[in-house]
This record gives sequence, structure tokens and C-alpha cells, in this order.
Amino acid sequence: MLGIWPEVSLPSPAMVAGAFVDLIKNLTLIISIAVTMYRLVIGFTLSIIIGVSVGLAMVKFPGFGKTMSSFAVGLQSFPSVAWVPFAILLIGLNDAGILFVVIMSSVFSVMMSTYGGIRNISPIYIRAAKNMGARGFSLFRYVMIPAATPSLIVGIKQAWSFAWHALIGAEILIAAAVGLGHVLLVGREFQLMDQIIAAMITIFAIGLVFDRVLFSKLEDSVRERWGLNQEGGN
Repeated sequence: MLGIWPEVSLPSPAMVAGAFVDLIKNLTLIISIAVTMYRLVIGFTLSIIIGVSVGLAMVKFPGFGKTMSSFAVGLQSFPSVAWVPFAILLIGLNDAGILFVVIMSSVFSVMMSTYGGIRNISPIYIRAAKNMGARGFSLFRYVMIPAATPSLIVGIKQAWSFAWHALIGAEILIAAAVGLGHVLLVGREFQLMDQIIAAMITIFAIGLVFDRVLFSKLEDSVRERWGLNQEGGN
């Protein structure tokens, strides 16, 4: 507003607010949020299903678990943006390519949290359950899964963060026809910094809502359920 930088590089708050109004009026922002969230829900749901399934298989088959855990730890630290060229050449410039990047960026976190959570269950829980007659699926369903839930929730929260970062980056680089990443891409191509900042604020707000409203409450609920909160002391 003081004119220190040109408006094209750093627009005023009023210009950003105007960009918000324009994006909402022509439904660009509403549609972009809806499409991006649709992709996120599908990709993240598949990541959870695949990650939990493979994690359980790693626990069931120790040899496979040891091999896969080393492999998964390496890929968990793999930059999500590095999957984009692979996805473009293997799948193409489409939604399937975007979902592939989202899944590959988040599935290993779910996998390792499932594997680590079940392996680190206190043996006393297992022995006590067996002494009371729990066997097979009942032992798994009512003892092992609940005991591993706190670790699994942390892994899912981390995986969501990876998925969210990967999704926006993939939408930009794969040039999605619609989505929040597309809004950023158009803003860059036409030097619409006010639109870029408006999209950035939207992305930040969505991430904050998910973290504070959904995952924090879920994590607190699980910790309270299992007596893991430290409030009040002994």
C-alpha cells in the first residue's frame, strides 16, 4: 500500500480481498476447493487402505516386514515432487497421475505407523488377553488394534500432511484443469499475484481447519480414551 514494491509483485490487502471476491463470484474458488478436496479424499482413503493392509502383512510375515520397513523408511523421506515426472510419464497428465503422487507420498507413513504400532504393543496386554480366552481374530480386533490406535492416529495425521503437500504440488506441475493448484498456476502464468496470495491463504486455512478441528480432536479423544494425557499428574 505504501508503494515500496510494485503492485504486480506485492498487492495490497485490499487487492487480495478483491481477488477473493472475484474468485468466489465466478465460482472458481468454490469449484477448485471442491475438486481438490475430492482428490484428497480419494487419494488419502486409498493411502490408508493400502498402508494399513501392507502394515498388517508386515506384522504377519516378519521376514517381509523387516525388508519392507527398510524400503518404506527410505521412500517415506522421498520428496513428493520427485514422483511427478514419474507419474506424468507412466500415467499421464490426468487425475490418475495426481492421485498416484498423493498415494505414493503418504502411504508409507501409514504403513510404518501400523507396523510400528502393532509391534510395539506391550506383551502384557497380549498375555492378559490370552489368559482371559482371547484368540485369533478376537485378540486382534479387541486388543491389538485398539492398543495400536494412538500410534496409527499419529501416522495418519502425518500422512495427511504429506498428502496435502503432494496434492497441491501435483496439481500445479501436472497442470490440472481445475483445483487450487490450477488457481496458483493461472496466477503465475498471468502474473496475478493477488490471486496467488488468495489461493495460498485458502490452502493455509484448509490445512489449519483439518489440523485443529479434525486431527487434534481425534488425537485428544484417543489419548483420553487410553489414559495417555499427562494432565493432573499421578
